[in-house]
Amino acid sequence: MIVPTYDYLLIAASVLVSLMASFTGLTLTKGISALPEGRRKVQIVMASLALGGGIWSMHFVAILAMRFPLPIDYDALYTLGSALIAILMAGTALLIMHFAPRTWISQVAAGVILGNGIVVMHYVGMSAIRGCLALYEPIGVVLAIVGATIMGIVAVGVAYAKRDTAHILASTMIFGSSVVVVHFVAIAWTSFETSGGAAGITPLIENGTLALLVMFSAFVICGTFLLVSTNYVFSGIGQAATANGTADTFAGTLEGGEEPLPEEALSAAFAPHGDAPRIPYERDKLTCFVPADQVIALRAEGHYTVLYTREEKLFCPWSISEAERRLPDSLFLRTHRSYLVNIHQVTAFERHKDSGSCHFDGVQSLKFAPVSRGNVAGVREALGL
Repeated sequence: MIVPTYDYLLIAASVLVSLMASFTGLTLTKGISALPEGRRKVQIVMASLALGGGIWSMHFVAILAMRFPLPIDYDALYTLGSALIAILMAGTALLIMHFAPRTWISQVAAGVILGNGIVVMHYVGMSAIRGCLALYEPIGVVLAIVGATIMGIVAVGVAYAKRDTAHILASTMIFGSSVVVVHFVAIAWTSFETSGGAAGITPLIENGTLALLVMFSAFVICGTFLLVSTNYVFSGIGQAATANGTADTFAGTLEGGEEPLPEEALSAAFAPHGDAPRIPYERDKLTCFVPADQVIALRAEGHYTVLYTREEKLFCPWSISEAERRLPDSLFLRTHRSYLVNIHQVTAFERHKDSGSCHFDGVQSLKFAPVSRGNVAGVREALGL
């Protein structure tokens, strides 16, 4: 039986790598549902590389923290394959969340895949060790799978409950911790024995070479983390400054002794005027506008909405509640807690068992919008059914 010793500085480094990678990957997913499909896929690839690469880097930094009393090498196929598995499973989970309908079933599926990506990567990565043989106790495997599954589901649920800073930070702590917990729980129920000297046909990676690979991966994760976190902080400061500047502009227009404009008056000053209201959307750091009658529907995305036209999806700074308040009832109807539909753009209505859906022919960005059970009667009446 081989009993390794541990370098606790490297263990601490593995925890930091896991947390930084989790924050980077989850932050990169913020707001991407409003992007065009091509850009959304690119963003998902970047987030998958951060999450999957972080899982892989944490694992092998922690493995390098183990000091064995004999020379250790690593099978190149298993080592690099474990990284690919982690990235692919993270990417699959993100594709589900950003391309499939966002229901509790899709969230559970994404959480299960993301969490078990940690487990699969761990055991494939452990199989890469050459020079000693890892023996796994069943209870450790079961605990790793159960823990990863639960924490993966919780992390996805928290991250997508509301797309704001607090939820992303909370999800970072949950998912980053899950990578660490799964690794060390599995290691606690793993023993090592001396293996035979049989060599395989796959090239081996020496301990020093693996350290360089892991160092490079961690360097990329740290750099991306700094870039993302810097943009995250300064974009928040910029938004606050813009909001303060707008408030100061309105306050400066008042006479010296007058009270500031009430909130209702400030809202009315920005409200659309005329018979054809316009809906704002943001693109390339510009706030643009689209006539409301050209909008197919709006879908809630945290504190903001995704705006659907016939050709594309756009990011709208209004919340779904604000959009419902500002837009005329004769044009837009709430069909679901997350959907506000232009009733004049509906080309078909489908009744399900206790709900329904509004369909839009010829619309590339949105094929249908769900109608919840409580809204079926109102939608049918608006459609003249």
